[in-house]
Amino acid sequence: MERIEEKLKILADAAKYDVSCSSSGSKRKNTGGIGDASASGICHTYTEDGRCVSLLKILLTNHCIYDCAFCVSRKSNDVKRAAFTVEEVVELTMNFYRRNYIEGLFLSSGIFKNADFTMERLMRIVKKLRLEEKYNGYIHLKTIPGACEELIKEAGLYVDRMSINLEMPTEAGLKMVAPEKDHESVKKPLAFVQNQIQEYKAESKLIKHTPQFVPAGQSTQMVIGATPETDLEIMNVAKTFYNDYKLKRVYYSGYIPINTENSLLPQVGSRPPLVRENRLYQTDWLLRFYDFNLDEILNPKHQQLDLDIDPKLSWALRNPHYFPVDINTADYKQIIRIPGMGRQSAMKIIQSRKFGRLCEYQVKKMGIAFNRARHFMRCADTPIILGSPSMEYVKQTILQRNSNKYLKETSSAQLTLF
Repeated sequence: MERIEEKLKILADAAKYDVSCSSSGSKRKNTGGIGDASASGICHTYTEDGRCVSLLKILLTNHCIYDCAFCVSRKSNDVKRAAFTVEEVVELTMNFYRRNYIEGLFLSSGIFKNADFTMERLMRIVKKLRLEEKYNGYIHLKTIPGACEELIKEAGLYVDRMSINLEMPTEAGLKMVAPEKDHESVKKPLAFVQNQIQEYKAESKLIKHTPQFVPAGQSTQMVIGATPETDLEIMNVAKTFYNDYKLKRVYYSGYIPINTENSLLPQVGSRPPLVRENRLYQTDWLLRFYDFNLDEILNPKHQQLDLDIDPKLSWALRNPHYFPVDINTADYKQIIRIPGMGRQSAMKIIQSRKFGRLCEYQVKKMGIAFNRARHFMRCADTPIILGSPSMEYVKQTILQRNSNKYLKETSSAQLTLF
């Protein structure tokens, strides 16, 4: 028992660097077994509809045949090594679930011996959980690059989501820090799984009891800040992978300095680019849900995202001719381009104006960031001012208000300590 606890500590800690563990998209129901991926949870990660669910997030092993400079599990790194058996992972998962600690499993692994050897053990774990333990909870499995298609296909019948890490955004960046790897070994299994998803969906229209194959789709992850790609290059790669492989998510993981020996990598003492990571997620959201084109946000003349303001505000400041938007006459796609305006608030405006023209006091109650949005929209009672303020003035006004708000919240928090 003590040995299992030690393994769990080592392999759960090693898994924390992988951020692509969202459980969104699963609809697997309980059909008389144990667990239900569709039920609500309590912690750790969030589904697409905002529910919070808990996952047991571990590696099968942190032994690895590769020496990727950015990875804590690289073979040259002096860390404690451990490996679970197939039975240990199954037992841990079921015990954690029965105690209501988790609702699902996120399982990844270092590569030991070879890709097929590792993938075969991962497949056996998910198969044993589904068939022998009758476990119906959520399972997210990492595909091993280079594993044979037969193993990937069989594993896909038992999991909800599969993912495979692209690692670095570009091939050139990957070769700098992981010369043994290439992007082709990632693209090939992504394409294979996507083709299988489409084939099983088509078959299900003809045959009622066709088994599910990776029903929650695929995702990938890129490490940001370890190599010198621009934000434009990163988002171009993400856009391509969304289009070519119909991914559910692309995750952007800010590189945490863990390698003091490689001069090509940011060193300990440098801050992880957490703000940049956040800006990339915001850009990703604008492209997928706000009808923006990539060249509107990033282009050869503007290759890096602004770190001090969000990408929608940055776009608005660079396109003053688009504003102000009259919320009483504009369509939905125009309204959601207003900085500080979300999709739900935009729909509330569209619905509410059926009953009359909207004034500022009404819009304030709809959940928008009004102090930001007011510079870019016109309500029924907005005064007409001759000579619009410059976009630089608007930017500084917003930044100053945000700074004052932060200082006020910090002061209040400090007062509650005494």
